[in-house]
Parts: sequence; C-alpha cells; structure tokens
Amino acid sequence: MTKPFFWKSILSGAAILVFPLWAHAQGIDIGKQIYETHCAVCHAVDGKGSGPFAGLITQRVPDLTILEKSNNGVFPFNRVYDVIDGREEVKLHGPRDMPIWGNYFNEQAPDMTGPEGTQADYTSFVRGRILALVGYVYTLQAK
Repeated sequence: MTKPFFWKSILSGAAILVFPLWAHAQGIDIGKQIYETHCAVCHAVDGKGSGPFAGLITQRVPDLTILEKSNNGVFPFNRVYDVIDGREEVKLHGPRDMPIWGNYFNEQAPDMTGPEGTQADYTSFVRGRILALVGYVYTLQAK
C-alpha cells in the first residue's frame, strides 16, 4: 500500500517543476510580473531607480541596471537573492521580517500550492518566486 504522503510529495514536486514550463509556454515571465508589480514603483520599469514612488523616498533608489558593472562584471546573485529574501536588510525595504510590500510570497504560498500544501511546498514556492525575480533583475543589466 502506497502512503498518501509519497504521492502528495510527488505531485507537489511535479507541479513546482512543471508550472515554470507551463508559464513560459504561456508567455508569462513570472519574474517580470513580480518586478513590475512590486519593484517598479521605486526602481522603475527600466530598473534605473526613477519609479513613481522614488521621489517620496529621502534616499536615492539604486539603479538595478548597474549591479553587474558595480561588481567587477559579475552579477551579485547571492546578494540580490538575500535582499529580496529579506536576509540582507535594506532600510528602504523596511525591516527584514516585513519588507514594505509584506511577506507577499509567503502569504501567497498556501493559495498557490493548494489545500494539501506543506511547509516544504511553501518554501519551494517562495524560492521559485525569488529566483524568478532575481533572474529578471539579471536581464536588466546594462550590456
């Protein structure tokens, strides 16, 4: 007799792996969608830091298009991931435990993984969203 946990794990893992492929086939760039929804208000659609809310902030909003250039030609993947994840505090983003747009990915995880979702499923979902966003920021780098 097969345990339900086994099949639930297999199905959840398959969904996590297949969803990005399905989204790509549908022409959806999840990283771009997240960026335009949550980041562009300050960093601007082009990533140069001149979004509509940039003028409301007392500090200059960083230009995300020069991250690679400012890091000797190497995109600082880990730092960007940690900033988005909240591990590296950025004062403009709010406290590490609550960026200004909230724990959006964590709050979204239960709805996106379904009623049988586990904490492991939520963690995978959140990582996938952060990786998609980091990947999109990479595409903004000045060439």
